[in-house]
Amino acid sequence: MKILVATLKHETNTFSPIVTDLKRFEEWGLHRGQAARRAMADTAMPQGAYQRLATEMGAELVTPISAEAMPGGRVTAEAYRALCEPILDAVEQGVDVALLDLHGAMVAEGVPDGEGALLAAIRARSPTLPIAVTCDFHANLTEAMVDNATALIGYKTYPHTDMAEVAEQVGRIVLAAARGEVDPVMAWGRLPLLSQTLKQGTDDAPMRDLMALCRAQEADGLEASTLFGGFALSDVPHAGTSGVVVANGNSDQAQRALSELLEATWAQRADLVYGGTGIAQALVQARAAMAQRQDKLVALLDHADNCGSGGTQDVMSAVEAALPLGGVVVAAVWDPAAVRTMQAAGVGASVTLPLGGRSDAPALGLQGRPLTISGEVAHLSEGTFQIEGPMYTGVTISTGPTALLRVPETNAQIIVTSRHHEPWDAGLFDMAGVDLSAARFVVLKGRLHWRAGMGDLFSTAIPLDGTGVTTSDNARLPYARLSRPIFPLDMHVCWP
Repeated sequence: MKILVATLKHETNTFSPIVTDLKRFEEWGLHRGQAARRAMADTAMPQGAYQRLATEMGAELVTPISAEAMPGGRVTAEAYRALCEPILDAVEQGVDVALLDLHGAMVAEGVPDGEGALLAAIRARSPTLPIAVTCDFHANLTEAMVDNATALIGYKTYPHTDMAEVAEQVGRIVLAAARGEVDPVMAWGRLPLLSQTLKQGTDDAPMRDLMALCRAQEADGLEASTLFGGFALSDVPHAGTSGVVVANGNSDQAQRALSELLEATWAQRADLVYGGTGIAQALVQARAAMAQRQDKLVALLDHADNCGSGGTQDVMSAVEAALPLGGVVVAAVWDPAAVRTMQAAGVGASVTLPLGGRSDAPALGLQGRPLTISGEVAHLSEGTFQIEGPMYTGVTISTGPTALLRVPETNAQIIVTSRHHEPWDAGLFDMAGVDLSAARFVVLKGRLHWRAGMGDLFSTAIPLDGTGVTTSDNARLPYARLSRPIFPLDMHVCWP
């Protein structure tokens, strides 16, 4: 048996000014052929799980590409074609099964449903090919994705710590189907609901309980049950919360389970919306939390500038507000020019420089505003480290040339990177030379992924409602293509 295994992943924020071209994929992870196989072999990524399944079977393994980029704006047409072609070429050359790791929220220039279009193209070339698809929890599911897959599944965790587990689950379903042992049938549906990322944590209600329902449905005989939180920062008609279930030959069973899952989710819709408190109140809460801490740090979430959702990672408003707290670590500001300045100055040098604010966000009418700051170059690094925590385990990360700026006036430490990277693993601090013993607060340009590899460091986490293209206030976003009405932008929505 010849098994095709490939990865093509991007979470597209259509409001982001970041250009997602081939270079951006190369910066995060673009590998071809044998290099793709080696890069994923010892990881907890879906492709790693797929490769282990194929090896377990003694199958011939075909790995044309493994490609992922940090979230940003639309994938360029050129990059989309270049990344899809190796997969399509491999299908045309002939394979018996395809095991694919996709995201589910990719938007390319002229292609609003990147995954659906790819799967349709694969199906056109091989109408009967068994196809397994693993999608991110934040997928915006479409009919084209479901119709052109044999079985499709998503992560049940956010932060995403079960990627290999669900890939093995769907891989085994499809491999069994290829042997004629299982007849996968799927039912899927989408709710008129933009659930918000800060409220999607699967350790928290209501997502915790909804994911428990998915697992209970699987224990009761379903092959797979998935609820997707969706990605609200894509201005596409199909953005929103959705579900898909896989049954063995029983379409009525699949439809009943889907209805149960979607109805349970809709009943909790109000608890999937983030309200916000404002930065001033958040800082009061931060001081109070620090006064009560037990030898742990307080996390401050600059969630409106989360590069893990397509943020520019250089909006300085929340950082500027937090620095007077004292003992603040900032993880991290994207500013390649500032890194070059600090490299030229050298470790131990005193510098005064404009930091951040390099990016405008025309979609939201935001202009970049640097923060002029003085400090000492405390550490320089090439920015490479390997993830040891439970999310992306075994993957090598590169933030590019990285510098640590220490600000004696407030005892602050600011990590400055040349590549975008959402902080979710404590290895970032070691790589950047951060002294956590001198810290009290950590500003994280992220939302919830930090819980995976940094959670033990913090006594509490407090959102800072700053500005940026990953705002949690969806009413600030100029949607033009989103299907309406949809909750909470439209409060009086009837469903079903």
